[in-house]
Amino acid sequence: MLFGGLFIVRKRALSAATSFAVLIGSAALVAGTAGPAAADSSKALPMSSVGDMVVDGVHRKIFISDPYLGKVVATDYAGTVLSTVTGLPGVTGLALSADAGSLYAAVPGADVVVALDAGTVTERARYATGEGTDPQYVALAGGKIWFGYGNGDHGDIGSVDTSGAEPLVTLAQDTELDYSGAPRLVSSPTDPNAFAAMSSYYHRFLLGAYDASTGTARTAADVGSVGMANDLAYTPDGGRLITATAGERHRVWRTTDMAELSSYASESHGTAVAVAPDGTVAAGSDAWYAPDVFVYRPGETKAVRQYDFPGTGSSSGGDSLANSSLAWEPGGSRLFAVTTAIAGGSVRLHVLDTPTKSLPTVTVKLPATVAVLKPVTVSGTVAATLGLPVGTPLTVTRYDAEFPKGKALGTRKLGANGTFSFPDTPTAAGNVTYKVAYAGDATHVGASGTAVVKVTPFKTALTLDQNRRTVNYGTNVTYTASLGWSYRNRVVEIWSDPYGSEPKRLLKRGTVNSAGKLSVTTRMTRDTWVTADFAGDTRSGRAHVGSTVYTRAGLTTTLSQHYKWSKIGTIWYQSYHQTGDVKVTAWNNPYPGRMTKYEVQVWYAGAWRAGSEDLVRLNSGGMAYILFDGAGAAGVRARVRTAYVDGVSGDNVNTTVHGAWKYFNITR
Repeated sequence: MLFGGLFIVRKRALSAATSFAVLIGSAALVAGTAGPAAADSSKALPMSSVGDMVVDGVHRKIFISDPYLGKVVATDYAGTVLSTVTGLPGVTGLALSADAGSLYAAVPGADVVVALDAGTVTERARYATGEGTDPQYVALAGGKIWFGYGNGDHGDIGSVDTSGAEPLVTLAQDTELDYSGAPRLVSSPTDPNAFAAMSSYYHRFLLGAYDASTGTARTAADVGSVGMANDLAYTPDGGRLITATAGERHRVWRTTDMAELSSYASESHGTAVAVAPDGTVAAGSDAWYAPDVFVYRPGETKAVRQYDFPGTGSSSGGDSLANSSLAWEPGGSRLFAVTTAIAGGSVRLHVLDTPTKSLPTVTVKLPATVAVLKPVTVSGTVAATLGLPVGTPLTVTRYDAEFPKGKALGTRKLGANGTFSFPDTPTAAGNVTYKVAYAGDATHVGASGTAVVKVTPFKTALTLDQNRRTVNYGTNVTYTASLGWSYRNRVVEIWSDPYGSEPKRLLKRGTVNSAGKLSVTTRMTRDTWVTADFAGDTRSGRAHVGSTVYTRAGLTTTLSQHYKWSKIGTIWYQSYHQTGDVKVTAWNNPYPGRMTKYEVQVWYAGAWRAGSEDLVRLNSGGMAYILFDGAGAAGVRARVRTAYVDGVSGDNVNTTVHGAWKYFNITR
């Protein structure tokens, strides 16, 4: 009978050869940007909706009404909230007195016009306009407060006279026009006795100009139909009105006869309009996927600048420019805009610092790849709403592995039609970026563009010896890596990755000698994938090479419990009585789940004949004990050997090895 000792074996996991590391990633072929828009900024406001916005140049404040939350928020020019007035249900229209002392707010939810102290932002007075009047918009003219009131079917104009001992409210001031809903109002910038009104709903769109010098408003011009409109503003001379209308344009009207003049191109849903004292027009639209603001210099009908506000909500579209939410900085050049998110975002104040300057777009083009130290052509264009002249200087900077912070390549001049082209020779491999920049001037914002070219390195030669050699367990093997030419780096790493569960480890990292060689010696206990790696440098490519050395398993086989040695012919036998057991002790270098294979042959009819064979599991120390019962086997001559068989003995961490035959015979 055969009794096997415990064996532990685990399947070999041969580490795959590490793939060749690519020095350079994929490169962008063309890239262009319009550069930073000066110091434009935005800040979220604690608001849920927007009704109107006015800017106080004396106190340097921005007032914004929130109809949904019923409050007026005062911020500084950066959007920092300074104070808030609450308790104003549905507050919408705002108007600032000429001396900036008072801010008037139309509060439809309370049927009042509220006067606030613009300096302290506190409530001064409330003027009741009558139950159910719903005053929504307000303007100042002729020493009175004028307000537009009504609902979606009917609207009119009323006034509040505060010159007497008690405020006097007069309704139905317009006897000629029947506005659809409360009309929007705006005061003239030149005539303190003039104001204009416009329908605020989608039917019966009427536009009127009024003279309040007599104390009672009267229509001063014919009425025009403007389509859906959300804001209106006077030109600085008071002779024209610009309306934020539907139809991809902001329409212009002459105040004396309401004749329509040329318009300003915009997007479909006009929401706001603001005119600077010099006549610069800002036309705003609610455009989710298109520009929101168009800026026109005085006397021009082509926008010098466009703004497209990003989205802050959960929708894919950009934030919406709110109605009546564009205003110029008094005495300055900045433009303020307020946006609302489509879904889940915030109300934001945007500060546009250089809205009247053209914003160039610099596009840089490069080929996909070029070899290191080979010339490349950098080309591109500089496009702007205000064209740049031939010869405009452009600064060029190259960024690469040798100059990660950039190397200045001097200036190049802009050619005809806004184009440029020049050669350069990259001196380092990798992703090389070229930046072309325009500094800007009095009418242009600075801008830059970049593009990336993949610069391929020189190929590096690297070899490693000993590949496919087979050695015995415990053999010391010396590996030598040989490195060919490289630009600067001469460091090589040699790694060992034994088959099975052992982790990959660094055998040696060092600089090759004058012959380009680096050697390391290691003791072999398993089949091992050894690699040499060169990291490359700014001109030499990475290199990786591998070498597999196969290691035979460690093995010993011994017989014990015999009572003597006997020489039969030329062979020494260990002799056993048939009443005893033949004990075979086998050892292989241990590995989880490993088994040893034994083979027994019997001498019969003048030759060795196959007897039996089997696999016996090793214990944690790599040992197995096999017993052969000698009962009834007197006169038998046999031999036994053990082996580790790659892929059969429970794993493939080592290479196959067979032990020497051990001879024994059985006697009485």
